[in-house]
Amino acid sequence: MITNDIPAFGLGTFRLQGQTVIDSVKTALALGYRLIDTAQIYGNEAEVGQAIAESGVARKELFITTKIWTDNYPKAKLAQSLKDSLAKLRTDHVDLTLIHWPSPGNAVPVAEFMGALAEAKAQGLTRRIGVSNFSIDLMKQAIAAVGAPEIATNQVELHPYLQNRKLADFARGQGIGISSYMTLAYGKVLNDPVLQRIALAHGATTAQVALAWAMQSGHAVIPSSTKPANLESNLLARALKLDNEEMAQIRALDRGGRLVSPDGLAPRWDQ
Repeated sequence: MITNDIPAFGLGTFRLQGQTVIDSVKTALALGYRLIDTAQIYGNEAEVGQAIAESGVARKELFITTKIWTDNYPKAKLAQSLKDSLAKLRTDHVDLTLIHWPSPGNAVPVAEFMGALAEAKAQGLTRRIGVSNFSIDLMKQAIAAVGAPEIATNQVELHPYLQNRKLADFARGQGIGISSYMTLAYGKVLNDPVLQRIALAHGATTAQVALAWAMQSGHAVIPSSTKPANLESNLLARALKLDNEEMAQIRALDRGGRLVSPDGLAPRWDQ
């Protein structure tokens, strides 16, 4: 399943460091994962690059995503910072590069960093570009800067308790994909009675149900885990098909339950 030319299922590496992230990525690749999501601020690009190199999986089979950190948004810094990321990742290009958060205090205008990111794409440093944690207003500014067709995705917090429908509807109308991070809401959805009932009916796990719901809603997902059993189990979400009633039951769980909104970084959210 592809969301706007982005694989709908991949591995997230947020908060994973050192040997932990190396083991997670190598295990995931051995199990069949092919999208790996990292970021400059995660401080693990070098370890991700090491894991990929040691995995034996050909680069052409992989989809690697990284994200530019706010310090590197000025036009004079952005491309070089991406080159530094490529060196750590041991590759000459990534498949997707995102602006990680809005520029704090609008210190660097959207038009400047989106223009610089588009130039990095033109240089062949990245195959696709996009944004992360952008509101509708910020997406409109990004579209004005480079055009909607240039923006592959907006990666945002999205899970059964925070479904971001306004944002998702706007993005869909522009032909821009939505990538869901924290699809399991830091594990909060795993004990949800509605998801548990649906999981029981399918002989599935609640994690698989939440991931399948997001993918059937048209979003890409990047769950992370350090446990091989969970990495393997999460993969099965790709084959799980929920019916319309089950999708409606999960849709009804939305309660605006945002978990990530850091001071100084978060925009004015749409819900």
